[in-house]
Amino acid sequence: MTSSPFNFHNYRIVIAGGSKGIGRSMALAFAASGAAVSVCARGQAALDETADAIARHGVPTHAQSCDLGDAAAISTYIDAAARALGGIDVLVNNASGYGFSDSEEDWAAVFNVDMMAAVRASRAALPYLSDSPHASILHTSSIAALHPRPAMPSYGAMKAALSHYTTSQALALAAQRIRVNAIAPGSIEFEGGLWDHVKHDDPARYATVLSKIPFGRYGTPEEVAHAAMFLASPWANWITGQILCVDGGQQLSR
Repeated sequence: MTSSPFNFHNYRIVIAGGSKGIGRSMALAFAASGAAVSVCARGQAALDETADAIARHGVPTHAQSCDLGDAAAISTYIDAAARALGGIDVLVNNASGYGFSDSEEDWAAVFNVDMMAAVRASRAALPYLSDSPHASILHTSSIAALHPRPAMPSYGAMKAALSHYTTSQALALAAQRIRVNAIAPGSIEFEGGLWDHVKHDDPARYATVLSKIPFGRYGTPEEVAHAAMFLASPWANWITGQILCVDGGQQLSR
């Protein structure tokens, strides 16, 4: 990653769902800009690798295994992250249960992880954010929230709920000067991710989705991280309650 135009020295960033893909790129981008960073995830190997990569930037680093579908585990993680970093300035809710079908299991997965983990982590972080002079919350939504589609009914519906929660939460927390925004990525490709698997396992589907992206390529996790850095920075001090699409125009073609 090139040198960052942002300065996050003295910021404490907590990323729920930060060991792979978009979350990992966010963690490394903030760390490269001087922030202290905490990440959590379920998979220990990826978590350890990401923590090592963050620490190589010479910033305070914290990583902890956490099942973001478990309310008690979320509270424990947020408190531990705040202790390790000395507080919280920015909370990023980036996890997904990756429930795409209409099954009971997939609806439960996205409800508990995509939606309720964001609610619970926000609730747990609020006392720390209230003490920050530049507090903000970022949620990772999706362009799947924007239009009806026959596929991924559970994922799209829960991301739509998360986007709505973003605006309600922004209004509720404005009096405390806590900003709340969401990023709605389009199709983001990275090694080991969904679209990487689709490219190899279902090339026809990969090509169909690609044909609907006006910029002619899939996005990268780093491009989503750049948007997160802007929204968390002082340059966005007058921005709250917004859903920012990062998709190369994909949602325009529906």
